[in-house]
Amino acid sequence: MPTIRATSSSTQPQLRRLLEANRLAVEHLDLTLALRQIVEAAVELVGSAYGAIGVLGRSGRLDQFIHTGMDDATVAAIGPTPDGLGLLGALIEDPRPVRLAVLSDDGRSVGVPAHHPPINSFLGVPLEVREEIYGHLYLADPRIGAFTADDQVLVEALATTAGVAIAHARLFEESTRREQWTAATTEITHELLTNDEVDALQLVADRVLDLAGASVVMVVLAHGPEPRTAALVVDRAAGAGAAEVLGTRLPVGDNLVRRSLATHRPQLAESLPGGRPAAGLGPAMAVPLLADGGARGSLFVLRHEGDPQFTEFDLDVAASLAGHAALALDRTDAREARLHLRTLRDRDRIARDLHDHVVQRLFAAGLTIQSVCATLGAGAAADRLGAQVDEIDASIRQIRTTIFALGTDGSGASGGLRSQVLGVAAATAVLLPGPPEVTFHGPVDLLVPTTMYDDACAVVREALTNAGRHAAARRVEVRVSATPEELVIEVLDDGQGVRGDPVRSGLANLRQRAEARGGAFTLTAREGPGTRLRWQAPIEEDG
Repeated sequence: MPTIRATSSSTQPQLRRLLEANRLAVEHLDLTLALRQIVEAAVELVGSAYGAIGVLGRSGRLDQFIHTGMDDATVAAIGPTPDGLGLLGALIEDPRPVRLAVLSDDGRSVGVPAHHPPINSFLGVPLEVREEIYGHLYLADPRIGAFTADDQVLVEALATTAGVAIAHARLFEESTRREQWTAATTEITHELLTNDEVDALQLVADRVLDLAGASVVMVVLAHGPEPRTAALVVDRAAGAGAAEVLGTRLPVGDNLVRRSLATHRPQLAESLPGGRPAAGLGPAMAVPLLADGGARGSLFVLRHEGDPQFTEFDLDVAASLAGHAALALDRTDAREARLHLRTLRDRDRIARDLHDHVVQRLFAAGLTIQSVCATLGAGAAADRLGAQVDEIDASIRQIRTTIFALGTDGSGASGGLRSQVLGVAAATAVLLPGPPEVTFHGPVDLLVPTTMYDDACAVVREALTNAGRHAAARRVEVRVSATPEELVIEVLDDGQGVRGDPVRSGLANLRQRAEARGGAFTLTAREGPGTRLRWQAPIEEDG
């Protein structure tokens, strides 16, 4: 702090006023009130007409402007507060005291608003504490003469007090935010450990929105291993316009989120280029959600255009909570894996029960009926019992097909041919009065290469679609047989039968698929109503 020497009794009132201003400034936790006390004390100390304090934000631009000496009508006529141009901007670029007897003599004195009262003399000093500039204290037009060197010393003392007040206020603000950060971290950790139903990703987005002073926060998940080409989908959102961006895709190409995923490091930007997710957004940061498998996504945090830039503290907050978001994703994966394993165990148990109990009892019942038929001899009763034996055999085959299906994970495309054919049958069942009967003969999944899966599924899909839409079939049976030499697919229905030349469009495509593999395709009438579709192709090595 500059040294002030009391050279005469006339300086005593000024010193007392200076000490009083210092006391008032440090007593107030409200920074705006403390700075107003300082600028009013400065005006009184040096007898100036106007005074102001400009506080620099963390971005280096004017963040607050507190003034005194002008009435409300004049302030309204002047309009918005200064934005750091002219002499004020020069002081920001070169933070040294400036004392001018005639303001207009300095070439930097431009940009004074049209309705501002005339200014003659000017004194501006930086608010400096430990070589850090927090803003400037400005005074204009002393009532007697020009500002003196003693005036400058007094104002510099007040400026130091103002700088200390700003520094303490920011430390208090950061301390408060750290407490909030700790509380949010504790809350999220507690929810992750105790509440399986909590939406942890949304909770993280909500807390980052508050702690970082953001306008909108998005949890962007990457669908694909390569950051440059992966689909980036907004999975959770909080803040302004959250409903509009939820579920949208970020554009392909270089952007902040893709860079965070590619580098595994947080990314900061003063403003967003074209392709922003919403209009009117400016400062942004993207923090990757890092898990054992790599970057799962990114926490995308934005402020409105013109808002202050994000600080290192903001980045620390986002990075910490991004770690919780990644943990939530891993926890969700683990929970789904446990549920999937539990489902597989249940399916395996049901399959064993069906095989060990239901199938064996049906088989025993069929043998009993056959033995009864042998005692009856030929006749209508024996024929009816024989038909029931056939129905029991068909039921046993259907149950065995179900047992095989239960033994798979039901993932369709990711399973074997058996699983995929059952998936096609289930999908097209809506076209039929009842679900088709699907039976398999031979080790289909072991013998049929994956290169034949598309053709096989196309055959089943086209045949079932035709049976439901055109043949008006009530009962459809699908038989898939595999030997080391060939794959045979037969689809039998009890519909209207073959009329004219049915081999066209989709059916012609099935013939082309068979012939391309060196196989054959036939569509013939059955004995009685209905049609038999047969598709055959030799089995080749899976290349």
